[in-house]
Amino acid sequence: MLGRKNREQLDLFVAGSLEQLIPKDHVLFRVNRVLDLGWLREEVADCYCAEGGRPGIDPEVAVRLMLAGLLLGFVHDRRLMREAQVNLAIRWFIGYGLHEQLPDHSSLTRIRQRWGESRFREIFRRTVRACLDAKVAKAEVVHVDASLIRADVSWESLAERHVDDVMQENPGEAEDSEKKRGGRGYKSTKVSRTDPDARLATSGGRGRAEPSYKQHAVVDDARGVVLDVSVTSGAVNEGEVIESQVEAVCEVSGRAVEMVTADAGYSYAKVYGALERRGVPALIPTRRTRSQSRVPLRLFRYDARNDVVKCPRGKILRPRQSSGRVRYFGSRARDCAGCALREDCLPKKRPSKEVQLPHDYPALLRARRLHARWSESERRMYQRHMWRSEGYHGEAKNWHGLGRAVRRGLDNRKIQSYLTAAAVNLKRLAAALEARLFTLWRACAARKRRMRAHRDLVRCADPLSAAA
Repeated sequence: MLGRKNREQLDLFVAGSLEQLIPKDHVLFRVNRVLDLGWLREEVADCYCAEGGRPGIDPEVAVRLMLAGLLLGFVHDRRLMREAQVNLAIRWFIGYGLHEQLPDHSSLTRIRQRWGESRFREIFRRTVRACLDAKVAKAEVVHVDASLIRADVSWESLAERHVDDVMQENPGEAEDSEKKRGGRGYKSTKVSRTDPDARLATSGGRGRAEPSYKQHAVVDDARGVVLDVSVTSGAVNEGEVIESQVEAVCEVSGRAVEMVTADAGYSYAKVYGALERRGVPALIPTRRTRSQSRVPLRLFRYDARNDVVKCPRGKILRPRQSSGRVRYFGSRARDCAGCALREDCLPKKRPSKEVQLPHDYPALLRARRLHARWSESERRMYQRHMWRSEGYHGEAKNWHGLGRAVRRGLDNRKIQSYLTAAAVNLKRLAAALEARLFTLWRACAARKRRMRAHRDLVRCADPLSAAA
């Protein structure tokens, strides 16, 4: 018989609660079990007037709305509120009934501006502590990596800024900046008029440079919990941030990190030196240095005991000067005058050889020797780094809208990264606790089966005693 459904008038009221309509395996239902925001009201109380003014949105409702949008992939406030209007799971997650009017999308923007990025960082750090307390994260072996996030600007907004013209108007500032840059000149650079915090950057020199931010993340090895997140402009080098991130992980976990892994983008002498001074082993592959001369730099041997450099012909290059990044070693002109390698080693009209070495160059040499002797377990650990750290960035970009900045400005960009990392940590925590409950249930079920089998065996062996 052909069925027919009457759609003219549907029931408005349903006997029961919204929770009965939410699937138990829904991501919001699972995250709700581990989400604790009871501390938030006191944390943001100083942002509101204690006596006058209109009643504001419950702080927990605002954060739950933002987390729900990131968990479900609705990163824009307008689209999130349109979805929340008809999505029962979002209404239940934020505690709103079917008859209640939802907040306006502009309220979320004002809340982010009022609270500031520091309070959203605290929300993220609370999720890290929850994972550490539940033993989901250990903070012993950590993986560090960075990824570019495209800024929310158009190509038409880019303008060329001439730094030299600005410095000519401020000669004192120009002289100080020249010293910091080691005597290197300035070039004109392009910046966005709508988002000046973004900088042109490209990933590994491939493709064209785009206005971007750079997200630096530290991921735990056990279950991929994000332990720390830092956001900078796209032009900032990865090595500038790794030491502070390792320190932040030690602070939030209360224990020392046992190993740090990173890709070859972190293979700088300053990185190896900083981790050595902290006593943290670094599993970072080294890169071969490039030299414009026909005589490569690796043939110049550094003598750490005497603090000199020996050229391939055995001549001594002594330290001359030092800048903020490198040290300069130079030879005497008479040593290079009759050298057989002079034509290949020295540029024309240059009387002597000059070599630039970073300040922590001995640490770089030790890292090269260790990299050449990596064991099989260390190679497997580095492979874990590739899918742990890069896997988090791929998950955040593909599933949680981190492929492009949603709002402009460095603070807004930080807030987006903090909330995205918090959402990922809550997923990790919920999955780990569910796995533990499932393991406990299986153990209890196996124990019941053993007891039932034992009773059956006793009954078969002695029917009279079993019946009694």
